[in-house]
Amino acid sequence: MKKKIIYFILAFSFTITWIWAAIEPLHYADWVLENVLVLLFIILIFFTGKLFEFSIFSYVVMTIFMILHVIGSHYTYAEVPWGYTLGEWLGTERNMYDRLVHLLFGVLFVYPVREMSVRIAKTKGFWGYFVPFMIVSSFAGFYEIIEWGAAAVVDPEAGIAFLGSQGDIWDAQKDMLLAIIGSLGTLLIVMIIHMIYNKAFYHEFKESFKLPKDDKPMGEVLLDEMMKK
Repeated sequence: MKKKIIYFILAFSFTITWIWAAIEPLHYADWVLENVLVLLFIILIFFTGKLFEFSIFSYVVMTIFMILHVIGSHYTYAEVPWGYTLGEWLGTERNMYDRLVHLLFGVLFVYPVREMSVRIAKTKGFWGYFVPFMIVSSFAGFYEIIEWGAAAVVDPEAGIAFLGSQGDIWDAQKDMLLAIIGSLGTLLIVMIIHMIYNKAFYHEFKESFKLPKDDKPMGEVLLDEMMKK
């Protein structure tokens, strides 16, 4: 019952935010582009929920990120009002909302990715941190490619709003760097927690670099073995 109540609160919070964001967005074409990814994500979570149920914590952090993304879709990332306030605090005239959200992508999404990595791929020790870090880093880069591709084919005004680069030629690289920094920060915290409370942490970390006794090289060795069978 407690779990269902939390799920309801998360779904309700996101739905209310989405409805608000859908009412007279600043740039409708950009809002549509931004929400294509939202729709795909919701479909993915909904249809895979019965096959793979995340922890409540993972659902919470994913919902927080999606709410922040939807807010950005309403104004466009480059024109969220309190993004200018954040810029003033950081001593710049640039709207920093997009930088904040890219940082939080790394901070918030790396844990659900780690949960999938550990539970499905059975990554342990060092690989339980390295693999989710690399996945989130690649997602950050892949998203920048999606932005570039979308901006190249849609209406120029919508493309500029979707990119949100605000005249910075290094915008994509900075966004990716922030996602990487954010994911490293979360993974470091998770690692420290495991170091404190998981008595087998150091043993698992050490063992994760050792190959099992039945391990064999792949490449031509595996190909030859498969052909013989």
